[in-house]
Amino acid sequence: MFESVYKNKKVLITGNTGFKGAWLSIWLHELGADVYGLSDRIPTEPSIFESLSLKDIIKHHFCDIRNLGETKKIINEIAPNFIFHLAAQPIVGLSYQNPVETIETNVLGTTNVLETFRLLQNECTGIFITSDKCYENVEWTYGYRETDPVGGKDIYSASKGACEVIIHGYYESFIKNIRHLKLASVRAGNVIGGGDWADKRLVPDCIRAWSENRKVEIRNPYSTRPWQHVLEPLSGYLRTGQKLSQNKIPNGNSFNFGPPGDHSHTVEKILEKIAHYWNPVHSEGLFEVNEEGKFHEAGLLKLNCDKALADLNWISVLSFDDTARFTAEWYKTYYERNENMMDYTKKQINEYTNKAFEKKLAWTQRK
Repeated sequence: MFESVYKNKKVLITGNTGFKGAWLSIWLHELGADVYGLSDRIPTEPSIFESLSLKDIIKHHFCDIRNLGETKKIINEIAPNFIFHLAAQPIVGLSYQNPVETIETNVLGTTNVLETFRLLQNECTGIFITSDKCYENVEWTYGYRETDPVGGKDIYSASKGACEVIIHGYYESFIKNIRHLKLASVRAGNVIGGGDWADKRLVPDCIRAWSENRKVEIRNPYSTRPWQHVLEPLSGYLRTGQKLSQNKIPNGNSFNFGPPGDHSHTVEKILEKIAHYWNPVHSEGLFEVNEEGKFHEAGLLKLNCDKALADLNWISVLSFDDTARFTAEWYKTYYERNENMMDYTKKQINEYTNKAFEKKLAWTQRK
């Protein structure tokens, strides 16, 4: 898988204690990588990092990426072959409450990782994860392409747009002239899956309420999103790292990862699907609409992923139904506590990769 490029390689994940970082850690460990983590704290309670005892299979470092000196020290000591930079303040709602912290973490933190990356003396491939919200969203029906303008009407989106500008600036100013370094930015959004317990996020808010037999309140039932399971963009990130490290795609590129354009569904629809797998008997009436406390959030946002198909031979794997099923069944297994969650998480990764293999996707094939 991924032509074994990660086997026995040192791979650093910033933000490894978070939702996507934890899933990526497990997958890379299964691929035979020597996985390192760097994050400032355990971000939620419960926590997927703690629920799966990830500290037992990776080499974790607590560090705030806003601290350039400490970030440099740790990364230089590791001398990684790959860096996946996910560390961020990821919640739109929190960016309204703490705009300065959001900008410091997302923009200055990313700059500090880039600054450290450009000074590495060993060969290294850096995959910098931003967000679909980096685009200047005018809410048209077309998917945004990698060449479309970046920006944002809220602080979170603006911070991600700024990250893309800085990543491009570092590439043009430094990285493109350093032969042993390779860099790409990758963009995805509307990611769901088991183990996300972030506050003020749709699916975790619902799961918390349902696990306590409470009805959940939602703000925007008719907002449309191209929902995707967490393993979908992660397969894209890993594929990018593979091809870039093999010099099979140009250095300094950006890639979008998401489901096909016709896979977009409303908030109401995804909740109906997840509720069905959570409780097939009593799935109706598990949520209600409350429009108080609304803040600006895009009603329509999707990505064009033609470039990922053309350059990486990447497409998404799961159907909309499977995306909801994977998500609901992970949480249900966790709350019923009838199975080891590390084993169950690996089982979902195996099911995902088997489905990808059946589709003959390029990243599943051997050389």
